[in-house]
Amino acid sequence: MYSIKEVESRSGLPASTLRYYEKEGILPDVGRDEGGRRVYTEKQIDWIRFLMAMKDTGMTIEEIKAYLELNLKGEATIQERRDFLVAHKKKVEEHMAQTQHNLEKIIQKIAFYDHVVMGKSFS
Repeated sequence: MYSIKEVESRSGLPASTLRYYEKEGILPDVGRDEGGRRVYTEKQIDWIRFLMAMKDTGMTIEEIKAYLELNLKGEATIQERRDFLVAHKKKVEEHMAQTQHNLEKIIQKIAFYDHVVMGKSFS
């Protein structure tokens, strides 16, 4: 079992975010020790890492809740969960492609400025 401070250290998330995720229902079943302090299992830490990956790739709290609800229903929802993640993966890939395209535009503009700074002009 891990304290909230240990989970902060291991995940990089502040305690306030962990408490918020618990309140929002996307970090379920957080236990308490005899003093009433939150305690986390290794399984919950793994979930937190996955949760962070989903959030970092643009999944909303509502979408995470929907995924978690499927997860809590057990093996009967494995195909639905897979489909859910495949759809999210597609959105992430599309976003990455757009970001790459935008990065190329920025690189082109930097190259233009490099030429201008070096005293060359474009016609």
